[in-house]
Amino acid sequence: MTDESKQHAPRIEPPPKVARHVQPLGPRVLVRIVRDSNRSDAGLYLPPGAREATAQALLGEVVEVARTLPKTPDPIEVAAEDDEVEGKADLGENVSGIPLGARVLFLKDRAISLPWDDDLRILEVRHVLAIVDLVPEDELQ
Repeated sequence: MTDESKQHAPRIEPPPKVARHVQPLGPRVLVRIVRDSNRSDAGLYLPPGAREATAQALLGEVVEVARTLPKTPDPIEVAAEDDEVEGKADLGENVSGIPLGARVLFLKDRAISLPWDDDLRILEVRHVLAIVDLVPEDELQ
């Protein structure tokens, strides 16, 4: 190629990076799998995913919840709220019944894996078996 043809050749731009926000609908939550250590209870090293392959239930952290649609704001209320809280978007109220950030136990075959991130699952609230609280050992009675 000559220098002149290089100048006129179309420049191919890389595709823009995309961030995804998943908003669960209905009585569902978005859960990120909490990975265990790669060692068995006996201390043997396990390859990644080996423990989950044999597990019936998984532990996950709720990273997004189903929400009501935000209300259409009343201009008078917006002016009053702007004075109180700045920078917070109204995403609507949590209608899932499970708090954001909670650790939950669920059957692994009841959750739907997202195609672009193997650690994320969409889970119906009725398939949550338990909310798991982490209690430090020194606080146990």
